[in-house]
Amino acid sequence: MYIVILMVFLALAPLPLTAQSPEQEIDSLLDNWHHAAAVADEEVFFGSMTPDARYIGTDETENWERDELREWSKAAFERDSAWDFKKKTRNIYIGSDGKLAWFDETLDTWMGVCRGSGVLERTGSGWKIRHYVLSVAVPNDKIDAYLLLE
Repeated sequence: MYIVILMVFLALAPLPLTAQSPEQEIDSLLDNWHHAAAVADEEVFFGSMTPDARYIGTDETENWERDELREWSKAAFERDSAWDFKKKTRNIYIGSDGKLAWFDETLDTWMGVCRGSGVLERTGSGWKIRHYVLSVAVPNDKIDAYLLLE
């Protein structure tokens, strides 16, 4: 009888929470960051970046500190969606000290396939984006036509 009660108790007991690896934490942060832009959640989007973070966009003039980007994108975040980038692939790398990480990703966007890359820093409140670069991926077989646009 005691064995049955013990088995029922163990079956109903909550499973212990497993800690996420740094790679999982970063993957979640980046997914949530892109989602925040998709739903125009300005606080989550900019809160996921360090105060001195750099965001480099696809235009050669787009090289902003976080708060400059916030000001530039103010109208976009007043809409239902600022922009909507969906992850296709992502690679994450952790520095040997565990305090810095970097990544590269491919994204489905309104511009077509884009590539993002960046650097993250572990802060007192978790991982934060310190540097992000977005670029349009131009297939090699279309580069000549792209160059004609210039």
